[in-house]
Amino acid sequence: MYRILAADIGGTNSRFGFFEIERDGKLSLLATRWLRTREARSFGHLLEMLRATDFPLAPESADIAVVAIAGPVLGGVRSSPPFISWTLDFSRAAEEFGFRRSLLVNDFVAQAYATRSPAADFAQTILPGSALAGAAVGVVGAGTGLGQATLLPDGNGGYLAVASEGGHAEFPLVGPQEYALGEFLCEGLGVARLTSTMVVSGAGLSNIHWYHTGVRLGPEEVTAHLTSESPTLAWAARFSGRVCRIYALQTAACGGIFVAGGVAARTPALLTHPAFAEEFRTSVQMAALLREIPVSLLTDQESGLWGAAFLGAQVMRK
Repeated sequence: MYRILAADIGGTNSRFGFFEIERDGKLSLLATRWLRTREARSFGHLLEMLRATDFPLAPESADIAVVAIAGPVLGGVRSSPPFISWTLDFSRAAEEFGFRRSLLVNDFVAQAYATRSPAADFAQTILPGSALAGAAVGVVGAGTGLGQATLLPDGNGGYLAVASEGGHAEFPLVGPQEYALGEFLCEGLGVARLTSTMVVSGAGLSNIHWYHTGVRLGPEEVTAHLTSESPTLAWAARFSGRVCRIYALQTAACGGIFVAGGVAARTPALLTHPAFAEEFRTSVQMAALLREIPVSLLTDQESGLWGAAFLGAQVMRK
């Protein structure tokens, strides 16, 4: 039996989970703890904050620690997250953090592994389809930023997740109305071009609402004001469908698209709005392929912990 410390460090929340691998290989979640990322001065300070709670697993007692971070991971050991004020370096993780064994991965790598974990058992079907066994699975999700990753079979009975930073690529606007949004936001935000994160994320929801109403609100406040007739909801749903379609085509995700992240989990209307389906299935040449790709929502807001633990279990079994 192995003990796994799983962590999902986001721009807003840092989640920790205590998992065990039973003798039959089953992964069990024993405890979780959520902390506010911005209250920590460093990752070491975040671990001190964790130790100060009643969380039952000391980091140094875990057989493996798998930490997912909302940013690119270089060399498997370093990350400078765009929405977190500190950097993370695992090159001396044993000495600095007390870990017996550790892995540092992108947060959406963890979300990709979560699609093979119990977190996916309760996923909500958004668009039906026929997932192809052995095909790529795409994961897209909005939180503080927009994350993406792809999951592939590794040829040895396991899985390999590949990270993406596509959320920081330019977002494609279509038609005069959307061009007007682009001009408004570029001027208001002081940028030369819009990235996908600027329109499909918590901040993106606020930006779209700002354009339509002239009022700047936080994502939670915008969500509270959304109605089925709201142009903010229709536009945000359309843009969500667009980023999912683009990623599905870029990765040939015939194994399905999973939507993760706090924005969709708290506001599923972004995916159930007719504008999402219409935009996702729009393609000159690939409409038939897109109709076969199922889209599901990971409703478990701790899916990143399950994915990190799934990866840890896969490593320990080897």
